[in-house]
Amino acid sequence: MTARILVVDDIAANLRLLEAKLLNEYYEVQLASSGPEALATVQRWMPDVVLLDVMMPGMDGYEVCRRLKAQPGTAHIPVVMITALTDPVERVRGLEAGADDFLSKPVDDATLFARLRALLRMKQVLDAWRLRAETARDLGFEPPPGPSPNVAGARALIVNEDFDEADALTRVLAADGIDVAHCTDSAESWDILMDGQHDVVLLSLSLDGGDALRLASRLRAQAATRDLPVLLVADTGQKGLVLRGFDLGANDHVLRPVDPNELRARVRNQIRRKRYQERLRADLDRSLEMAVTDPLTGLRNRRYVRRHLEGVLRNSGAACLLIDVDRFKSVNDTYGHAAGDVVLREVAERVRGHLRAADVIARYGGEEFLIVMSGATTEDGMLVAERLRAAIANVPMVAEGHALNVTASIGVASGGIGAQSDDVVSAADAALYRAKNNGRDRVEPAVEEDWPPSADRGTPAARQAR
Repeated sequence: MTARILVVDDIAANLRLLEAKLLNEYYEVQLASSGPEALATVQRWMPDVVLLDVMMPGMDGYEVCRRLKAQPGTAHIPVVMITALTDPVERVRGLEAGADDFLSKPVDDATLFARLRALLRMKQVLDAWRLRAETARDLGFEPPPGPSPNVAGARALIVNEDFDEADALTRVLAADGIDVAHCTDSAESWDILMDGQHDVVLLSLSLDGGDALRLASRLRAQAATRDLPVLLVADTGQKGLVLRGFDLGANDHVLRPVDPNELRARVRNQIRRKRYQERLRADLDRSLEMAVTDPLTGLRNRRYVRRHLEGVLRNSGAACLLIDVDRFKSVNDTYGHAAGDVVLREVAERVRGHLRAADVIARYGGEEFLIVMSGATTEDGMLVAERLRAAIANVPMVAEGHALNVTASIGVASGGIGAQSDDVVSAADAALYRAKNNGRDRVEPAVEEDWPPSADRGTPAARQAR
């Protein structure tokens, strides 16, 4: 797994040593010897991970990390602080500044590369979501507010056979308002976590038979738990298991005796990262929904229904109903555009209420609506169209205090498997035009002359029950 690594240290010998190790593993490396240089390099080069010395003159590593995490464009970049300081207070200070982990000098190669692999996997996932969200924003969709830094209300599960330790960990996390559950074996925890409602899981590496690592691996293999942060709780002599855990998908770890403040800081960081990823996913889902939805009626839009029709015609054939509200311009001219909007929304609701769940209705443009009925024939479409015409015409619509008698004209055409969507819609449009000419408030089927001369109407599918 290649990646861009920025190494920041004010001592040249340290820079060259880390550079040699990273180049030997085929990483791309840039060097910076001060905080300001590091910030400038990040903006210019956008590394995948920053290895950051803590003790530097002028601007120390804590300040560099805080500034990176405060900027939306760089907050997602993992930061690993490298320090000779062993005081737990310094680790907590760095974690609260946003660091993802600490490595002690001299840096152990196995630990360094295990952490890099784990952080790079995490960043690849975040980058994919960020890229999609940025594409949506480029199309004009504004993102929702970011997640709150407050982790109160988050849910954690502790998997630990030691009731006393689990109770102590629960009290620590409860200080941040985290709702903590406890179980003693991996089988029970698996059933609990399958609800997809937890924000972090703490796995004790003291579980019998390597169950903790097997559970970590299983969690990464399931869609419901793939993004669930996994934090390992280990003894100081379990370094090999911790590194193996990182390769299997664990996100972080704490060593016994567990420092309460360090645990809180690490768990907070994991929960915030998960919520950030969830926000990106929700942002994308919302943007995708908006991209295929008509904002006035809540129906699908022209782009969506045309793609849907193309897919249906490849597999089962379909009937298309093209609806146009009669004399809609006079509604806007007489009662105003607000009244016209009310009419369009009411038409949409009445039509939607008379369709199958499998039928797709879209606002096709202006006062036109297009319905795609998968597997339906022209006869099927005519029956439904007449029902829709009556639903629109039989009860006046109230708009801006006025009772309006609204009618619609409908053209119906069907295509078999392999028919072209343009041809089917064109035939339905010609039938609609004839309905308008024949007096409006009526349904007309497409006839031979409505189809383009070269149209292939496809292979008729087996008729489905309506």
